Amino acid sequence: MSRAVILGAAAAAIAVASGASGWYLTYQGRQQLAIATPAAADTAAAPIYYRDPDGKPFYSLTPKKAPDGRDYVAVPAGADISFEPKAAPEPAATAEGPRKIKYYRNPMGLPDTSPVPKKDSMGMDYIAVYEGDDSDDGSVKLTPGKIQRTGVKSETASPRVIRTVIRAPGTIQLDERRISVIAMRAESFVQRVADVTTGTFVRKGQRLMEIYSSAVASAAAEYITTMMSPTTGRVEQYGRGSRQRLKNLDVPDAVIAGIEQTRTVPLSVEWSAPRDGIVLERNAIDGMRAQPGDVLFRVADTSVVWAMVDVAERDLGLVAVGQKVAVKARSFPGREFAGTIAVIYPQINRDTRTARVRVELANADLVLLPDMYVDAEINVGRSDAVLAVPESAVLDTGTRQSVLVDKGRGRFEPREVKIGQRGDGYIEVRDGLADGEPVVVAANFLIDAESNLKAALKGLATGGQP
Repeated sequence: MSRAVILGAAAAAIAVASGASGWYLTYQGRQQLAIATPAAADTAAAPIYYRDPDGKPFYSLTPKKAPDGRDYVAVPAGADISFEPKAAPEPAATAEGPRKIKYYRNPMGLPDTSPVPKKDSMGMDYIAVYEGDDSDDGSVKLTPGKIQRTGVKSETASPRVIRTVIRAPGTIQLDERRISVIAMRAESFVQRVADVTTGTFVRKGQRLMEIYSSAVASAAAEYITTMMSPTTGRVEQYGRGSRQRLKNLDVPDAVIAGIEQTRTVPLSVEWSAPRDGIVLERNAIDGMRAQPGDVLFRVADTSVVWAMVDVAERDLGLVAVGQKVAVKARSFPGREFAGTIAVIYPQINRDTRTARVRVELANADLVLLPDMYVDAEINVGRSDAVLAVPESAVLDTGTRQSVLVDKGRGRFEPREVKIGQRGDGYIEVRDGLADGEPVVVAANFLIDAESNLKAALKGLATGGQP
């Protein structure tokens, strides 16, 4: 091998291994290698070095791969070995003509752009943004590979019947309109109490106790005297007053009818139950003295009860009087009791931020007991179908709601929408979307972040262009 070839190879090795200049051979190395090339072409067929596949000023004396996995290009002896930096490859031509670069953006996603090629502080090249990729409709375009890696999925907006259910806890309470109290209106003595205790179910008219009252005996005697008077006018004038006096003393109608029939003053008066129901309270004791106003019995009709339900403040606007409610008692799993909202109390609990709602329930078999815990389900959904999308499709910032419309071929358009009711995993879309339009339901947060970044970069690029 000639001395010129040896010098040329050495010069090339020194130039490639140089850490300071790295990309370029020295002038002397280029001259020696150029001299050596014609002679070596006849004796050696192997490559004399390897260069970057994209034409960038990176070289190697041995086979090597680029960062993307492609092999360096072998340069044989006699090839055109220009060590000047090569220009970036021209963008591929399209049907409309060659694509033009609008600007270059930071490879790490930072809000920094440049009108000319540039490197960041880590030596990474800025990414070119071509016309067409940066559309003015606010959409963002993703490559098929990125769509597959991020797991982007779309679903078509379509009419659905949304079932919205409000669930709230509550307790069973007595219907206050179905409670009766037995109290004396005059001084009385309890002579005998029937075999009735607290919790006993009684029927209307069933005997509860026998009492003696001098006021009742006096009113009965007066009424009998009036009825037996021979003066007809006197009976009509004073008879009504005497009978009303007995009514005012709360004497049962059956006792008054017996007085009219027998025309005798009863020694004791039977007091009976005023309605069907459960004895909630018994204070009467044989031989006791009862003062006016003393409650001796309290009876409640439990065939209809109330479910006092606590509805969250945020759901109060969906609740209305007359809505159907399904109530489930924790004591009877699997069983439902049908009810109707009767009253929405006009007050909010400041501690729990709930409103009290009264639900009337039929309790024919009397299994629902006062203070029993229940769970209510209020169906506030509409019966007609509305345009809806999955809940995951809606991006809610708190001040606005939007979806990403899949325009096809990797392009996605952010679009603001107005939403309505929710339920069964779907949200009603009242405005901003048409029936049949596909929306992104998975990985939409990633696309939204890309869209926001794209908008920021576009603003910076527009302001930075001359």
